[in-house]
Amino acid sequence: MLSEKLTVVKFGGSSLADAAMFRKVRDIVTSDPSRRYVVPSAPGKRFRDDIKITDMLYTCHAMAAKGEDISEPFSVLRERYRGIIADLSLDLDLEEEFDRIYSALRSRHAGSDYAASRGEYLNGQILAAFLGYDFIDAAEVIFFTDTGSFDAERTNEVLSRRLKQHERAVIPGFYGSLPNGTVKTFSRGGSDVTGSIVARAAQADLYENWTDVSGCLMADPRVVKDPAVIGRITYQELRELSYMGASVLHEDAIFPVRFAGIPINIRNTNDPSAPGTMIVSQAGRSGSGEITGIAGKKGFSVVTIEKDMMNSEIGFICRVLEIFSKLGVSIEHLPSGIDTISVVLHTDQLQKVKDRLINGICLAVNPECIAVEEGIALIAVVGRNMVNARGTSARILTALADAGINIRMIDQGSSEINVIVGVHEVDFEHAMNAIYAAFSPDKA
Repeated sequence: MLSEKLTVVKFGGSSLADAAMFRKVRDIVTSDPSRRYVVPSAPGKRFRDDIKITDMLYTCHAMAAKGEDISEPFSVLRERYRGIIADLSLDLDLEEEFDRIYSALRSRHAGSDYAASRGEYLNGQILAAFLGYDFIDAAEVIFFTDTGSFDAERTNEVLSRRLKQHERAVIPGFYGSLPNGTVKTFSRGGSDVTGSIVARAAQADLYENWTDVSGCLMADPRVVKDPAVIGRITYQELRELSYMGASVLHEDAIFPVRFAGIPINIRNTNDPSAPGTMIVSQAGRSGSGEITGIAGKKGFSVVTIEKDMMNSEIGFICRVLEIFSKLGVSIEHLPSGIDTISVVLHTDQLQKVKDRLINGICLAVNPECIAVEEGIALIAVVGRNMVNARGTSARILTALADAGINIRMIDQGSSEINVIVGVHEVDFEHAMNAIYAAFSPDKA
């Protein structure tokens, strides 16, 4: 008898790197009868210097495109899959699939998307055989338009109908197909997107995303040592953190389940008892601390324009922004004062148009001064509880001041769930740690 609850589960490459991990995945899936649809990635690294299957396939495609012999790298890939099948004692023969893929790559008829997608395709067949689930080729149920954009409504209609024909199934992540049948992949990390798409089509109660960490962390562990796990976070908060560099979940994976109101649970394959992080549409403003998380990125610049009585000059900001628009430069933030306006943008964009940008602004608004400062890092402090907590910005500024860090800008979002500060890139790591220390749930 099928469980009334329906859960879609996605497993990342590290969760399916070898036979031992496959066994962990089987234990997880079979421990809850609601886990009826499974989305796998291609095998990831087994150890630090190992090579991901997807990277092997990209290498084979690149070599074949240059007319080079791919027999050696492809044999390594083939043996990797054979080893998994043998270690799992599966009665599964994929030799014809290997030969078909090898021939397509060697003939140069296969595009890079086809090559990259075969990692998930093969792994999906192995996992389906191991679990005793049906296999559904993603190319038959996930669609892109002629322009290469994801066709959400056609996919949802076809995939929903197909899933109803299978009580339990494995659907490989990362790819779909164009109208002419050609395989098309999502961007890297796209298996997260596939899982979300399947969850929406299945009208799931929950989308579990299993990886190698026990949920979303309050800060980047490469910068802050042992940051706490976020227990509960809203889609909006996650979007804010993802934009500023947090990378546990592929950003595009949020939209299909958010549209359907399906919560996401980030879990750890190596620690299945850990509750992980629950990502939800709405959450109360209590019980999770003043802030939810901290994220940041380097590589920004600030263009500051000064002019007396700027605020009374009608159309001033509009004319400034028009210059950026004409040069094809996107703007990240726009903090301003009575007689100044600062435009924050990516440094790599600025370097391409710097002289034309400055000249254009001078001609458009005749400023008294234009200053350009590069080497800026932005740090976002995000939390749904901040709106009801007094003095959050003051605590951020005090933490940075006590750490001897000079603040180049501060900007609070209109949603009141984030505060962004700009610091010199050389102070980035120090600033992240100072802010985390001020708000850490372990802080005495």
